[in-house]
Amino acid sequence: MKRLGPSCLWHVHRVAVIPLALKHKSESTNDMNTVRVRITAEELEAKRISEILERYFEDEGNPVTIYEASPDGKIWAAEILLFDMSPDDAAAKVRDRVGADAFAAPLEAEELPDINWVEKSLEGLKPVRAGRFIVHGGHDRDKVAPGAIGIEIEAALAFGTGHHGTTAGCLEEIDRLLSMRSFESILDLGTGTGVLAIAAALKARQPVLATDIDHIATTTALENARLNGAAHLVRGFTANGTEDRRFRLYGPFDLVIANILARPLMKMAKSISSNMTRSATLVLSGLRIEDGPRILFAYSCQGFVLARRREKNGWLTLTLVRGQAVC
Repeated sequence: MKRLGPSCLWHVHRVAVIPLALKHKSESTNDMNTVRVRITAEELEAKRISEILERYFEDEGNPVTIYEASPDGKIWAAEILLFDMSPDDAAAKVRDRVGADAFAAPLEAEELPDINWVEKSLEGLKPVRAGRFIVHGGHDRDKVAPGAIGIEIEAALAFGTGHHGTTAGCLEEIDRLLSMRSFESILDLGTGTGVLAIAAALKARQPVLATDIDHIATTTALENARLNGAAHLVRGFTANGTEDRRFRLYGPFDLVIANILARPLMKMAKSISSNMTRSATLVLSGLRIEDGPRILFAYSCQGFVLARRREKNGWLTLTLVRGQAVC
């Protein structure tokens, strides 16, 4: 998954990230301590703080993450890793940069044990089964069952390892849809690691377009396609939204998969729909359960109706159809 910043807000949150700073640290022979500074707050406040941290520390390359910190999803944590300083100095540095913007939010700083973070991150990436797909790291290639479609995705700077409810929900729906019928042109919008594009390409054995707002994600997706033997099927480019003229070279699409967030999905309802055929299927995720009604309204204005609804771990995947599409 990507480091969350203003350009990465399409994606839900990080899953099994290996920030470059940590990767470089684990590959270095220099001794350098790592301090984690964590600020907890309600969701909107935590996201705002994470953006402030990103803005003030981006030139120094310190990894910033944000994630849910309570089972009910009300409390979130914004974290940053600082190097070669004491916890007190790290806390003071963050307070100095953030200032009054996080005055009331609890702040904790602790030194992390000196371990191989790349190896540690990979330990948590157990294979995930979603429909016929098994998403796994390179260390679990031997765990792909006969008859399953294995997709190898390493922890990286892009969203989508199959462990998050939105990605797993989309994978299950891709498997179901492509088992029922064929599609002429498929788009994975907000591709992240490319796992959904790769899944669709391997299942359907046909070209799939993968795009993202972040060039790191696009590069990661195409590299993962190569790793999974789908380089000849997955094409991709970096684009902000769906109004880029290059979409017209590949579309219109009769199947679009968009695993991003509710707000951009609502904003892009018209432009996404305009890149789709009259008879089309749309799979939307990255949604909280409560996002369902407003998403359905936005796309009903573009002629789509709900065909299937899937909830997984508090997240929602919607399948919408327009015209004579069958799903």
